[in-house]
Amino acid sequence: MSTSLLYHGFGIHGYLYERTAYVGGEIHFTIRQPDVKLRCAVCGNRRVIRKGRRMRRFRGLPIGSRPVWIQLEVPRLECKACGAIRQAEVGFAPDQHRYTNRFARYVLELARCMTMWDVAQHLGVGWNLVKTIVKEELQRRFSRPRLRDLRWIAIDEISIGRGHRYLTVVLDLESGAVVFVGEGRGSEALDPFWRRVGQARARIEAVALDMSQAYIRAVREHLPDAELVFDHFHVVKLMNDKLANLRRELQREAEAQEKEVLKGTRWLLVKNPENLDDNRSEGHRLQEALALNAPLAAAYYLKEDLRRLWNQPNKIEAQRLLKNWIAQARATGIKQLRQMANTLSLHREGLLAYYDVPISTGPLEGTNTKIKLLQRQAYGYRDQEFFRLRIFALHQTRYELVG
Repeated sequence: MSTSLLYHGFGIHGYLYERTAYVGGEIHFTIRQPDVKLRCAVCGNRRVIRKGRRMRRFRGLPIGSRPVWIQLEVPRLECKACGAIRQAEVGFAPDQHRYTNRFARYVLELARCMTMWDVAQHLGVGWNLVKTIVKEELQRRFSRPRLRDLRWIAIDEISIGRGHRYLTVVLDLESGAVVFVGEGRGSEALDPFWRRVGQARARIEAVALDMSQAYIRAVREHLPDAELVFDHFHVVKLMNDKLANLRRELQREAEAQEKEVLKGTRWLLVKNPENLDDNRSEGHRLQEALALNAPLAAAYYLKEDLRRLWNQPNKIEAQRLLKNWIAQARATGIKQLRQMANTLSLHREGLLAYYDVPISTGPLEGTNTKIKLLQRQAYGYRDQEFFRLRIFALHQTRYELVG
């Protein structure tokens, strides 16, 4: 091997090739550093004298299936300028690691299309080594997400397994990147985020969130000038829950024949009409249940009217529709609809803010699905910091169908 091949093939320059050995199916290259290249690791001065040496081995790029080791006697140097006594820096390897920069880059390239376990098996190294390389790269790129340019964000919580463990996630709606992951749920989980926002002097204009009082108070306290936009998916979901509760209550009080008709209609009631399956007679079964029970029919058609709130031509028309909906819901006298009407009346401003800033937590719901998939693929994470870094990198993840 020539010194030139050492540079172009393994990314090692400033060193001289000495010899090659083949040991137990491995390839060992021995190199040395010329005295003229020696510098103080502290101040960079060339006025140094040797104070011993230590043989070190570094994992290099494999040749085929053969592991490659780079052997180097690293001198211990005393600096005449600053007086420090340190080992000479190894320019082709990360600090205190036993692998070369080129090897680390190769691991990262493989990790983009393979699991870490597969990468470890392919290279014949430990899984922890692959994880260390991937984690350090994630820390370098994502440990401190940029908050300065934030304008529109979404806030939501996600359950991450048993024991009621939650994460609070903040998403930049313009870039699609997760900018904060907090432990737990509620306003306390967001405290570190507000501190970073203040340090970055970010000017957040609008926040998409559900109607959680804890999040509402936190946003109004720390971002008093930001527009609160209540997410329409959560509003419709809340209405579906009220409708399901009403059906359950009516079924308990119904006669035997009515119970048979209402049985199994829960999902038909919350489904969008365009998604009903005619081959399974879902539309017919739904109409039969609605014809049999007037309160259920009133709640169902009000649910469909509520979905129209976000499809109006302008804010004035939306305001008129919301006002009429609240009046109709209260006029029915049905407990669940009155509760829903009171909730919408209390959050009227945030609901109509969608027409000023058309954002929602929809992109964050998609990100939460990816987070759950990330956890499921790994069968859970013991290293929560690594899990957090993987979440920050989700917006750059690409999924491909292979095979």
